[in-house]
Amino acid sequence: MARRLDVTGADGVRLAAWDHTPGPGGTAPGPGGHPTVPDGRPSVPGGHPPAPGARVPVPGGAGIVPQPGPDAGARAGGGRPGSVPRPAQPSRGASPEAGRAPAPGVLLLHGLMGHAGHWAPAVGRLTGGHRVVALDQRGHGASEKPAGGPFTREAYVADAAAVVEQLGLGPVTLVGHSMGALTAWQLAAERPDLVKALVICDMRASALGAASQRAWQQWFRGWPAPFPSLEAVHRWFGADDPWVETPNPARGAFFAEVMTRHPDGWRPVFDPEQMLTSRETWVHDAHWDSLAQVRCPTLVVRGLDGELGRAEAQEMVRVLPHGAYAEIPDAGHLLHYTHPEAWSEAVEPFLNGVLTP
Repeated sequence: MARRLDVTGADGVRLAAWDHTPGPGGTAPGPGGHPTVPDGRPSVPGGHPPAPGARVPVPGGAGIVPQPGPDAGARAGGGRPGSVPRPAQPSRGASPEAGRAPAPGVLLLHGLMGHAGHWAPAVGRLTGGHRVVALDQRGHGASEKPAGGPFTREAYVADAAAVVEQLGLGPVTLVGHSMGALTAWQLAAERPDLVKALVICDMRASALGAASQRAWQQWFRGWPAPFPSLEAVHRWFGADDPWVETPNPARGAFFAEVMTRHPDGWRPVFDPEQMLTSRETWVHDAHWDSLAQVRCPTLVVRGLDGELGRAEAQEMVRVLPHGAYAEIPDAGHLLHYTHPEAWSEAVEPFLNGVLTP
């Protein structure tokens, strides 16, 4: 079963992480392959983890280090608020078993509007001999959604750094999808001491532009929320959404997993305005400079029908000092979710190469 780990991100924001490490106190897939909480229930109706107030006890606290104070994520190393914290003293208690070297750490970062549970279909291939943790990023899943933000690039990167340090995962292999991939490579560029390797899943380095942001604003406004049922969620995002060119049941399932029930119907667990704010901080700028600063081995993975084109993906590999390339036939943007076996086959050789001592 997936164990919930509560950590503190930048500015004291409360974050939920999910430890998929097998073994005593580790994880096991629940019905349908999704993580479960200790009583055997699926993490939540629709697949997302329990609400932030419903803390899941962790037997014995194995592998968890004490949380720092609320301001530790923002102030470690004396940096500006929201900057990436510098290393403090080595984390004690981070090893899964006392007296043994810690397993190589893998941190999974979902994309915009996603949550940690979206990695569940593919995570089984990544747990052999490794410590695999999936993070609900700020504003998503079971993590805090501060009304005043911030939802900047600096905040997301600082959160990821705090999780790596507090859980003793470093030097970590970061696996990111979409927005999570950008967070991953910006952390690798700014804190090479924390990152051993990197997997970028279907994220562009070029600027998307103001027109893209306006299109997203209009898209959110067109949602028929609240939805009367999860079946309605499946139907809208899988077939009725004007952005869907052909019926896509997997897309409907993806969005159903980030819905929660309210008295008037089903609404997303995230705030759409916060998602637009998060997106605003990256769509207007290109990110080639930070990509070129990544010094660790990096795999760029794209779906043939995804948002990252082949020419741009191969240019990203060229810009990376130690880049490699993989593509998944028939997969779109949600490649790890819709094609978990093909995705695992694409990334497993790379991961085995960088994670094997």
